[in-house]
Amino acid sequence: MRYMKWLCFLGVLSVWLVGVDPALATEKKMLPAVEPNEEGLYHQPWFHESFLDLREDAAEAAADGRQLVILWEQRGCPYCREMHNVNLRIPETVDYIKKHFVVVSLNLWGDREVTDIDGQVTTEKKLARKYRVQFTPTMQFFPKKIAQANKKPGHDVEVWRLMGYWKPFHFQHTFVYVHENGFDKQPNFQRWLQTRAREYEAQGKKVELW
Repeated sequence: MRYMKWLCFLGVLSVWLVGVDPALATEKKMLPAVEPNEEGLYHQPWFHESFLDLREDAAEAAADGRQLVILWEQRGCPYCREMHNVNLRIPETVDYIKKHFVVVSLNLWGDREVTDIDGQVTTEKKLARKYRVQFTPTMQFFPKKIAQANKKPGHDVEVWRLMGYWKPFHFQHTFVYVHENGFDKQPNFQRWLQTRAREYEAQGKKVELW
């Protein structure tokens, strides 16, 4: 299990791609904004309509060549709002996520019944405590395949965890990092991202460090 040990909030990230950076998309090109639902959560229309059996969700994702991601949010979360109003309105980012991942949205304080990867039936808020989820938004990324007989809880199976708000370029590329198993070669995401930025630069794309 790999954790980002820090929270990356607005303005603290270090590598930025200019020219093809999704953050530079104009308002005209942005996807429509979504409003919070009755629970105060932002539910994108392309999020997976789950029966909240995470074993089934993982199997369904794998059968489609994708990976399961659990997105934890809570009512009144400003960084969740920023993620939905900025990052998840960028077509290139959303297209990449939809192609390679299945996203299930859960409420940090929710009472809906959920079946964990290990088969345990619990509630959203108890599962959050079990997974040691303390911040929102938090994204848990699961491996491409999970054994049907798996008895490990989800937090022992996940391959990556993203906590807090990340700027668009970093946010999009954490999905690339997971999909390409970048952590196998470089467990430090920032170093991996800097290498990727240099590759873009070699292709003639302008990269700025700030």
